[in-house]
Order: sequence, then structure tokens, then C-alpha cells
Amino acid sequence: MASSVSFLFLFPLVLFLLLIHLSSAARNVADSQEFPFLYHNGVLLSGKTSINLIWYGRFKPSQRAIVTDFVASLSSSEPTTSPSVNTWWKATDKFYQSKKFSSPVLSLGSQILDEGYSLGKHLTSKKVVELASKGGKENTINVVLTSNDVGVEGFCSTKCGTHDSASSGKNSNPKFAYIWVGNSETQCPGHCAWPFHTPIYGPQSPPLVAPNNDVGVDGMVINLASLLAGTVTNPFGNGYFQGHKNAPLEVATACSGVYGKGAYPGYAGDLLVDTTTGASFNAHGVNGRKFLLPALFDPLTSKCSPLV
Repeated sequence: MASSVSFLFLFPLVLFLLLIHLSSAARNVADSQEFPFLYHNGVLLSGKTSINLIWYGRFKPSQRAIVTDFVASLSSSEPTTSPSVNTWWKATDKFYQSKKFSSPVLSLGSQILDEGYSLGKHLTSKKVVELASKGGKENTINVVLTSNDVGVEGFCSTKCGTHDSASSGKNSNPKFAYIWVGNSETQCPGHCAWPFHTPIYGPQSPPLVAPNNDVGVDGMVINLASLLAGTVTNPFGNGYFQGHKNAPLEVATACSGVYGKGAYPGYAGDLLVDTTTGASFNAHGVNGRKFLLPALFDPLTSKCSPLV
């Protein structure tokens, strides 16, 4: 059964606008004395952790490769051009410096393909948990990825993805962490694939060129990155976050809409641009990949720290 704490990853621009009443909230969220960014004495994910991917629906091999290359880049020892995905991920180490948990070392685990839509083309939250349960239960994060023709409860209207925990059915390990992310290419790219698509509302600006030439999947990588950072630092609802536990701002969502320096509502910030394709990015990965990743909250400076 799913935990009562569910993370709703809202469209970054919308959440960004909601935070405007805080003074420079996206860049200095801890300035709010009413809702400081705090550790709530819970368990953090640590040590060797496999990321199992459950592909639900139809994904092209090229689309799966974008996501698997991103996951492989998180802890890759392969030399990559700076700034890198690995450098971005190491920023989460700062949340472990004074705690009893060791920093997580992520690796790509098993992959499950469900191209036959075994649970139908509309998934309730309960069905998402059922799919997530197909992955491992120990030292894992199970990631459910739904294709662009699959509807999920709350998708587009309130969320682009979630992270949560569910019972493993074992007394020795009562919960496992899981993530769901949807491909918004045909359903709501203006909500869940910004800044690679014109936003539905809010400040209007031309969309950026997606670094892997796939608006839906490049948007999924942004959301997956945010959710992974939130999962390891707040896996069971009592880790690091700001605000109320039922609607927390976590290490990435506290910085929603910020991808490069100088970001403001409707503008993702100053980014690197591929001179050949014109694509915007801020991180290099394995196999020559480029990605756009969200800024992460820095507990040492109480500010959001983008890679570029």
C-alpha cells in the first residue's frame, strides 16, 4: 500500500509562479523563516542502489536509450566533458555530510517492458504501485515510465510524475521507493515538457530545442532527475524538504524553473547551446549525450545552484 506522502511534481513554471510571493524564492528558498528547508530526522537512501526501469506502453528503442544513458551517467566513471550529469548528481552528497547515512551510489538495474498495456491505457495510482512492485524491493528505486498514449490519474492536471513509497511485504524491509514519470508529448507538453514546449499559460517565451530531439522524453528526463533527487533525500516523507509534508518542496522542486544562472519566471536561465543542433543543455552524459537538468538546492548556501 502506498505511503500517505506523495510528491506531486507540478509543471515547473506554475510552481515557480506560486513561489513568487517569497522573496527570490527559487534562488534562496531558505530565506523564508516560516518554512525553512529542514531535515525531519527520517531515513535517507544510501549505499549501492539500483534503478529499475519499468517501461509501460510503447517506447522506441531510441527513446529508451535516452533515459538509460541518463541513468548510466549519474555515477559513471567514464570521463565526460564538464559540466556533467555526474557532477550534478554529486550535489546531493551535501545532504549526507553530517548524517549517519552514506551517499547513494546509483546504477542501472533491471528493465521490464510492458508493451501490451497489461493494466490498460489509464492507470490509477494503485495500478502505478502495482507496476512499481514488479521491480526489486531491496536497495532499489523502481521507476515506472508511461508512454505518450497512457493516461495516469492526475497526469497533466496536477502532476507530471510522482515519487512515493510502498510496502514490500517484508518485515525486514517494510517499504521500497518508487517513481512514476509520464511522457507528455501528446497530452500536455506545455505543462510537463517546458522549456521544450511553449507553456500553456504564464510568461510566454520561445521553446528551447530539446538536446536529444525528443520533446516528450527530454521532458521526462527533467522530471525523472527532479524525482530522483527528491527520492534519495526524502524517500519516506520525513527527510529533507520545505513546507508541509503532504506538499513538500524538495531538493529540486524548491528550485523549479531554474536551469541556468539568471533564470526567472518564463526563462530557464543562461544555458549551453549545441552549435550543430541549436539544442539547449547544461550537462554532458555518457555516449556523447547532452541533457537539461534542474538546479538543486544547496543546504550549505541555502540557494539553488544550477550547473551553468
